[in-house]
Amino acid sequence: MNGTDPVGPAGRDGRRTDVAGTDAAGTDAAVNGDDAADGPLLDVRDLRTEFRTESGSVVATNDVSFILDRGETMGLVGESGAGKSVTARSIMRLIDAPGEITGGEVVFDGEDLLAKSERGMRDVRGNRIAMIPQDPMSSLNPVMTVGEQIAETVRRHQGVSKRTAREQAVEAMDRVGIPDAAERVDDYPHEFSGGMRQRVLVAIGFSCEPDLIIADEPTTALDVTTQATILDLLNDLQEREGTAVLMITHNLGVVAETCDHVGVMYAGNLVETAPLVELFDRPRHPYTRGLIDSIPEVEAAYDELPTLDGSMPDLADLPSGCNFAPRCPHATEDCREGGDPPLDRIGDSPSRAACIHAEELDLSESATPESGGGRAAVDRSGEPLFEVRNLKKHFPAGDGAFGNLHFARGDGVLPRVERRYVKAVDGISFDVYPGETVGLVGESGCGKSTVARTALRLLEPTDGEVYFEGQPLHELDSSEVRSLRREMQMIFQDPGSSLNPRKTVGRIVGRAMEKHGIATGGEKRRRVGELLERVGLSAEAASKYPHEFSGGQQQRVAIAHALAVEPKLIVCDEPVSALDVSVQAQILNLLNDIQAERGLAYLFISHNIGVVRHACDRVAVMYLGRIAEFGTVDQVFSAPFHPYTESLLSAVPTADPHRRADRILLEGTVPSPIDPPSGCPFRTRCPKKIGEVCETDVPALEDVGDGHHISCHLSVEEMSGRESFVRTEPTDAGVADSD
Repeated sequence: MNGTDPVGPAGRDGRRTDVAGTDAAGTDAAVNGDDAADGPLLDVRDLRTEFRTESGSVVATNDVSFILDRGETMGLVGESGAGKSVTARSIMRLIDAPGEITGGEVVFDGEDLLAKSERGMRDVRGNRIAMIPQDPMSSLNPVMTVGEQIAETVRRHQGVSKRTAREQAVEAMDRVGIPDAAERVDDYPHEFSGGMRQRVLVAIGFSCEPDLIIADEPTTALDVTTQATILDLLNDLQEREGTAVLMITHNLGVVAETCDHVGVMYAGNLVETAPLVELFDRPRHPYTRGLIDSIPEVEAAYDELPTLDGSMPDLADLPSGCNFAPRCPHATEDCREGGDPPLDRIGDSPSRAACIHAEELDLSESATPESGGGRAAVDRSGEPLFEVRNLKKHFPAGDGAFGNLHFARGDGVLPRVERRYVKAVDGISFDVYPGETVGLVGESGCGKSTVARTALRLLEPTDGEVYFEGQPLHELDSSEVRSLRREMQMIFQDPGSSLNPRKTVGRIVGRAMEKHGIATGGEKRRRVGELLERVGLSAEAASKYPHEFSGGQQQRVAIAHALAVEPKLIVCDEPVSALDVSVQAQILNLLNDIQAERGLAYLFISHNIGVVRHACDRVAVMYLGRIAEFGTVDQVFSAPFHPYTESLLSAVPTADPHRRADRILLEGTVPSPIDPPSGCPFRTRCPKKIGEVCETDVPALEDVGDGHHISCHLSVEEMSGRESFVRTEPTDAGVADSD
């Protein structure tokens, strides 16, 4: 096999760190039936996929070539629009009109899949090649039980009876760690948490023991603990089954923890391929260096995150030279002429790069080193801008004939009747000062977004007090609260669904100005243009509709809309969770710059610990509707800490293949907020539970020093277990051991 050295035995977590490379420009390996077992499992050669549009043909994947061995994991990374998912769908022949595969070969175990009939491909899909998609709720059938959906795949490809297929479905669910699989096999997708639904997709993917799994952003929408669990599950199943994995992601931390080698895509082309360690130690393409630099690390403090300037080019209007030249800090006149460079091997290196300066550039070190200064100190000597005191939000549980009435076992003959509630927020307190950013972090379902909506009176609180500049929001009527909405704005997670698709950007941003009497007519148009330019768009963008913008640009429009009424507090609800790392860095820097200019306060909701480390001054860690820990970023991210905080920090994937997280995997799932456990809410999953006191007594949120609050029965000394959650390990590539 030309270009790929033999690989050794599996290393830690089933991942090989001695994979020497990949022949991305083609291979001379035999692919006929007799020699297939000696060649690569998957050999993609010059794959080209086009989409026919009214303005002409758009090439989404352009002569993409790579190989993948049996039992190996390849990462495919790049920004949205790079061509990653189109490549995956082309491999499986799932390109629908107006798309068409117009060139190349996809040789799988000796057979060219592009030459097979559609009937022949149906025998391959789900059986020998399976896909784990990104969004389980749109991928699972809501009217079929999860067991039926797993069994359907088994029956289709293995021809077994319904009873046998059901038994295999239970086994598959048990294999991926779904508790009480025999009982839950008849549950529907909506009855599972997000992480458990993703496990169902993994179970479907592995149910027929395929040779290749294509995982398309399998952890993008998950919190860090669920993400860590899913990645460990994939590693374990791969090691056990010997399955090859094509991991598509924009998270280089995921790549560093799971992959053997990596392909980097840009504008439909592979621009670099390399073994994992080689890619991180010495990237050969400036785009790869930019992606690595854009990742906010938990252990680093930045004044400003490094960013990739610009955005992915329009595939219908590519530059005349190198596609990356308009964004490249190393581009020369030669780069801007002569077409896009081919993917070539770099000297004796196992890496390949599509860059004419690859051999002369030294990209081993970041071009933008961290400053180490971090955020400026916030003045908390005065009165807080926003105060939340003992806030509660309980939702009625049940909407049947008896509403939320529940018949429980009584002491006598008759049952005891009680009302049941979902205790989404169960008594939390925090404050936000002018110019400060306070973060809310925790797993999905812990109550972060409900806190924000209840505090702003978008939901009516069950109990508690909320003050804005000393005014008691909890005592004001609806009209009085609406009058204060100008001072309190919200940026939502998905700008595509929060922006009105029928109105232009100018009308969306300008309407808020008119509603609150800030500006009208020509003054309004002028201010809208200035706002759009301030958030990194052009004034001409006012005439466009939301669908004409990328996800990152839509988020900039949402920020402009929030700023239009000159608020004092902005609630940012997962504002960058769905964005590429490069766009994420741009948005975070923009929010920081605007905060410095206007003295804004932010309530920042996120499950990305690296983002919180960079964006926030203080952090509240939430679990099951309560605050487990609250303090400055340095206090919360340094020992001592709550055992739940410890598990969250340990689960963060680090974008460094030389370091391995000393991960603390929590057993079980988050308890139901309808029936929370007695005592400490975290005690059912806590690895440091100390006995009866945890089961009976709710720990108070106590100050352990300098305003650092922890809700735990453990003493400060017992919580001071470790100073760091990653350790450097030697790898088969010869990396030296260090502390």
